Amino acid sequence: MKRIRYYNGDTSLIHLEKKSKLAGLGTKQNVPLSVCEAQAIVEGDYTWMRQNPDPLITEFYSKLLSQQLKPKTIVDYTRKPYLFPAGNVRVTIDYDIRTGLWHTDFLNPNCITVPARDAPILLEVKWDAYLPDIIRNLVQLNGRSSCAFSKYAACRVYG
Repeated sequence: MKRIRYYNGDTSLIHLEKKSKLAGLGTKQNVPLSVCEAQAIVEGDYTWMRQNPDPLITEFYSKLLSQQLKPKTIVDYTRKPYLFPAGNVRVTIDYDIRTGLWHTDFLNPNCITVPARDAPILLEVKWDAYLPDIIRNLVQLNGRSSCAFSKYAACRVYG
């Protein structure tokens, strides 16, 4: 899956990301994009990618052309991140998940978004080598269970 993202309204750091799974483990590659490059993608102008030497940009450009990929929706949410150095643990709380419905101009601050239907508040815990017991014990919440949830799928429910 490829996506363009930035967090909490801060467009000073925009990334093109590629998420992959191999043997059940998730990996992510990313490359920074300028505001102009991201806006060009939204507008369907891919000419700047032709000469870009980054392999992720080259792959994305190739797929845009060969698979006729187009932006589908906006997935907007607020993220509160927490880091724990041992094990490189990243704990995030994602909430107020919103969709742009059929709009894809995610850099437009006036773009109207609506709440994604039935989207919960999400607690995600990611780690590299191991999950320290202190974190494992802290995230064991009574009455809660672990499950998969796709913010993208929740935002595509309207079309």
